Amino acid sequence: MSDYYIGLMSGTSLDGADGVLVDFSSKKPQVLASATEPFSDSFRAELLALNSPTDNELHRAALAGNQLAAVYAKVVAALLARAAAQGISATQIQAIGAHGQTVRHQPQRTSSEAAGVGYTLQLNNPALLAELTGLNVVADFRSRDVAAGGQGAPLVPAFHQSVFGRPDAIVAVLNLGGISNLSVLSHEPSSFRSPISGFDCGPGNALIDAWCQQNTGQAFDAGGAWAATGQLLPVLLARLLQEPYFFKPPPKSTGRDLFSLAWLREKLASFGTERPEDIQNTLTELTAYACSADVLSYGKNSKELIVCGGGAFNQYLMERLQTRLPFLCVCPSDRYGLPPLQVEAAAFAWLARQMVRREPGNLPSVTGAANPRILGAFYPA
Repeated sequence: MSDYYIGLMSGTSLDGADGVLVDFSSKKPQVLASATEPFSDSFRAELLALNSPTDNELHRAALAGNQLAAVYAKVVAALLARAAAQGISATQIQAIGAHGQTVRHQPQRTSSEAAGVGYTLQLNNPALLAELTGLNVVADFRSRDVAAGGQGAPLVPAFHQSVFGRPDAIVAVLNLGGISNLSVLSHEPSSFRSPISGFDCGPGNALIDAWCQQNTGQAFDAGGAWAATGQLLPVLLARLLQEPYFFKPPPKSTGRDLFSLAWLREKLASFGTERPEDIQNTLTELTAYACSADVLSYGKNSKELIVCGGGAFNQYLMERLQTRLPFLCVCPSDRYGLPPLQVEAAAFAWLARQMVRREPGNLPSVTGAANPRILGAFYPA
């Protein structure tokens, strides 16, 4: 039987949807095709607005989920065309793993919440995606982990272990999406009982991109070139690092609910005369500092730091990470056969496969869930 799955990911960077076709028939997953569909400026603005309370948001969120499914379907169509060129038909695809677009992430439990659990919300319409593509769809991966007392994130460390894990060394993997997350991979054989750890470090590209967009009109700071023209503001960096999230022990996860432009504006309230490029430099240093501090605290025995996500293309940020971690090799994931923008999409192909095979997709040592759980909801073709 074929073992082909499609993974779709649209992350907190809000730049578009990435998709991959993955063959899981061998020991190491192999990406056979990839495709990307950028978000329009208006759709990106709507998704960003839906990260905060807004007018008529239930209606707008439903429409955004429909629009996202249409974007996902374009990515799937491109992948199927590339698969056909390799002699792979749509009928051989077992399922699509569709993450959806996170707009709220509040997994923290409080006594006032029903059943003592929080929630995580990803906009999507997997039923529509199944209709548009004619393929099985697996979606809603995070909510079962939250229901089991977990953070619902990160879900990628188990996949990272299967791709980047080494039998002779501990390896750290840093995903620099809108939010940054770290996986520390054991040199023990991959197992749901192995001491793999992972958690969200804090902002990745979210604040860097938002400040760049506001001040230059560009969606992101290409290569970190604008940040490199600025100078570090130590007092501002110290203030940003006072955020209580940075002091929380794992398991922990975060999102744009916290690290938003509103959060940044509050921190900048007493810094009215600073140059925008100096603030950009400081925001880049914030990401580098938070991530490197977590590597030092939880992955200090690692031999290398493998970086994936859009931030791997920010040369200035990569240089700052290497400067802060001189004893490690800081390198992008494509050195190991999986380009940075394909890693998370491939992870959700893997998670879809786990669900179809009725196998757990979470790691309690990472998320804090009570036990391993089968993640996701199935929408047949």
